[in-house]
Amino acid sequence: MSDKKPEPWYKQGWPWFLIFFPATAVVAGFITLAIAINTWDGLVVDDYYKEGRAIVQTLGRAERARELGLTAQFKVTAESIRIDLSALDPANVPRMIHLTIAHPTRGGSDQLLDLTGEGGVFEAKIESLSTGRWLFQIEDESRSWRMNGATYLPTETEFRIDSSGS
Repeated sequence: MSDKKPEPWYKQGWPWFLIFFPATAVVAGFITLAIAINTWDGLVVDDYYKEGRAIVQTLGRAERARELGLTAQFKVTAESIRIDLSALDPANVPRMIHLTIAHPTRGGSDQLLDLTGEGGVFEAKIESLSTGRWLFQIEDESRSWRMNGATYLPTETEFRIDSSGS
């Protein structure tokens, strides 16, 4: 028989190896919890009924733009934007429009502009737009119609939004 005493458990490798994986999961859980608590999810909607009604109104406004035969030709540069807006009846082209330039994932990059123009030509200075997909929305001053489009910048600096859907 040997008089050699076994080493205590904490001086052996196997217990530490077995403790490592559950301990890692616990630490990762706390990190995930901290991220969930400290970040804001901007995509959550409190009132789904109101959102549904807004979608119906938006569809009606897009239909109104289609009835007017609206078409917008965009030219985007690093510091400016030009919109040539036309309609079946030139009298339906407003003197003022609301332009929203939005990035699908970065809300802080959005730009809201009120543009006035003559003969359907609207020009304005804009903040520089980063590379990527951008959403453009045009509305008249009374917000009775709306047109939406998207483009990839800087690849597509000229694009067209046609309310007829073609």
